[in-house]
Amino acid sequence: MVTSHKVKKVAADAVAFLEVLDTAGVILASDNEVINQSSKALAMGLVEYSKLTNSELQELVDLARAEKSSKSAELYFSKNLRAAKQFLAARATMLSEELVILLIEDRTEAKRLEDTRHDFVENISHELKTPISAISLLAEALQMALNDEEQLKKFAQSLQKESKRLGSLVTRIIELSRIQSGDLAGDVAVLDLGNIIAEAVDANVVLADRAGVKLSFEAEPGVLVEGDGELITMAIKNLIENAIIYSEANSQVGVGLKVEGDFAEVTVIDNGMGIPVDQQERIFERFYRVDPSRSRDTGGTGLGLAIVKHAANNHGGEVTVFSRVGLGSTFTLKLPVYKQTEEGADQ
Repeated sequence: MVTSHKVKKVAADAVAFLEVLDTAGVILASDNEVINQSSKALAMGLVEYSKLTNSELQELVDLARAEKSSKSAELYFSKNLRAAKQFLAARATMLSEELVILLIEDRTEAKRLEDTRHDFVENISHELKTPISAISLLAEALQMALNDEEQLKKFAQSLQKESKRLGSLVTRIIELSRIQSGDLAGDVAVLDLGNIIAEAVDANVVLADRAGVKLSFEAEPGVLVEGDGELITMAIKNLIENAIIYSEANSQVGVGLKVEGDFAEVTVIDNGMGIPVDQQERIFERFYRVDPSRSRDTGGTGLGLAIVKHAANNHGGEVTVFSRVGLGSTFTLKLPVYKQTEEGADQ
């Protein structure tokens, strides 16, 4: 088909407008040959040999042409087998008697956030049911045991335990919600990481004593990082707490700090139960527990390591784990070392 100069001019003007809006757009002639596309569409790999590479997008164009109206669709797209899938929102509209314009928006991140929010709410609903149901049942049992002092004491202790568990879960949910939003609204400052770790260790002394676990701490002095001190302390505290919970009595949890290249590395080492290899990637997921029954006994929420992961990501770092069943685990939190500028050195 020979495309007229007028049609080409319309297509060129439409794409020029799309370039200003930074929108992915493709212009198709009556035989569905692509006669123009925006630079964003080109980068996404939507067109090959003057044809759309995705059959669902082609069907959308055909439907718009057949019904002479705008048609929309959402779909997953990947420009090749090795590329990550993108979630696209597409709209096909008649531009003239001959031309159809296809507008494509990459909504991958928005879709991920939507799915995360949905899963989070679903998980919260499930997790909250257990302590709330237990508290309700214990309250009824207390009323029925008013004349039995021994039973009354037993139910009261159980009620206190479930109340603490519920409070801990709500607190962790609030913490994770704040961190996932990327909010570093706390006092972002240059921090001595050794002091932060010492504070996190002190916060776990009572828990360690109660569990019969010895805590030790060694740190390279003068290691500075920049960030939210509250969030970093929370992350390290969670790593230490997790190590204590999954360690046996009369064992040891060691905390260390050193600098490797551009990163400060906080290591938390235990010789506890260890984590199976097939579960190591999942332990940083919200509400995931290696040993659910042990978490119930200790009041674990399954959110501690998720908080560590997001706190690390928000500070440009990462958290990793090396573990073997029966030999223990080593968690490493890496944070960028603060590099003082010449201007800062003069202050």
